[in-house]
Amino acid sequence: MNQLRRQMLQATSCGFGYLALNALCAQQAKAGSHKTFGKQAPPQIPRAKRVIFLCMSGGPAQLDTFDYKPQTGKKKHPGSVTPFQQRGESGLWISDLLPETARHADKLCVINGMNADTGNHAQSFLQLHTGDRLRKRPSMGSWISYGLGTENQNLPGFISLNASKPSVYSSAFLPPVFEGTPIGVNGENMSTATISNISGKHLSLSEKRQQLDFVQSLNRQHLANRPDDQKLEGVIESMELAFRMQSQAPKILDCRNETQATLDRYGVGKKISEGACRPTDFGRQCLLARRFAEAGVRFIEVNHGSWDQHKNHRRDLKANCETTDAPIAALLDDLDVRGLLDETLVVWGGEFGRPGLTPEDGKNETGHNYRGFTFWLAGGGVKGGHVHGKTDDTGARAVEGQVHFRDLHATILHLLGLQSNELTFYHEGRKHRLTGPEEAKIVKGIIA
Repeated sequence: MNQLRRQMLQATSCGFGYLALNALCAQQAKAGSHKTFGKQAPPQIPRAKRVIFLCMSGGPAQLDTFDYKPQTGKKKHPGSVTPFQQRGESGLWISDLLPETARHADKLCVINGMNADTGNHAQSFLQLHTGDRLRKRPSMGSWISYGLGTENQNLPGFISLNASKPSVYSSAFLPPVFEGTPIGVNGENMSTATISNISGKHLSLSEKRQQLDFVQSLNRQHLANRPDDQKLEGVIESMELAFRMQSQAPKILDCRNETQATLDRYGVGKKISEGACRPTDFGRQCLLARRFAEAGVRFIEVNHGSWDQHKNHRRDLKANCETTDAPIAALLDDLDVRGLLDETLVVWGGEFGRPGLTPEDGKNETGHNYRGFTFWLAGGGVKGGHVHGKTDDTGARAVEGQVHFRDLHATILHLLGLQSNELTFYHEGRKHRLTGPEEAKIVKGIIA
């Protein structure tokens, strides 16, 4: 019967509901109790309502962006190959490669003491997103959506823009309603990106409603014989959500009502300089992130790849900074002007960092550095114009204010009003959490 139902859903025009299941489905259960898709009240007073994660995959070179290491003494050590300046009233050191982001120095909380467990891309990227570097686990966005629900019943709680890997938005063992909805793939022009199969025009809205009602009647008949089947209840709910999304999601993705001045500020359509490994429409991603944040989406991830600069470090670093600088600055500008920055936590960083080069060094390639690298946060209850932590003189290792990924996760949850030790899900005989079995500490020094 289940197989027949799946075939029917795929074959009919209600297939949008079936295809949206993995991104939008099922009603929640936690240790035997229901937890619905709707808005949830956090257990403690939140400083932020939502998160925008600017994921710089590949490993940004911290010594050329936010961790200034001037060359000192007779012995040259690896440091920045680009000039830095002190910015804003806070005097935050920021690279000249990021002049637009530097305008927001007094809003940035820079963490220079980040560290992870491995220098392998895949494992560290997975740990950044899920807290575990080896096994499939729910993504951070899924955990947050699970803990807080959605502020907009017509949209999913978690959107992943320009996703490169399913691990970025997977809900793993959490109910599928908390899985991220991917929009676009790595390198795609976001002007043509859509949410799969929610905007078909082969039938009118009323005809789609009729077909969905028929399929839902079959589902409810099936549910009557399985009153405790929460997954089936979730299927019913998720198909209703997919139907409701037709009224709002396509409008958010359509940026034609934005002014040309806004598009220019975000660098939409701008050609980047030679050197980026793969050009992406990053400006449109940032603009869509703002639009989804305004619409009430709880967690939005924006992805920019090609920071894996083993060769042509100087050229590719410049291109990546040029690509991302203005769009990020425009996003911070708009969130601030629209009164959203105080309640939106913006997070920037990648799976690790990179060792530096000496300006005189003919070498033009860098490796991986997971023992000391940089993230920055803005808005959402963190200190602006603040630096937390420190790497050693070479920038190779965090020596003060170390922040592991699990600590970053715990702090993000705390700012959202969630308790990392209490946000758990019972699976395979034990409780799981984003921060894993080891102790995670809230980084209180960065909280305003």
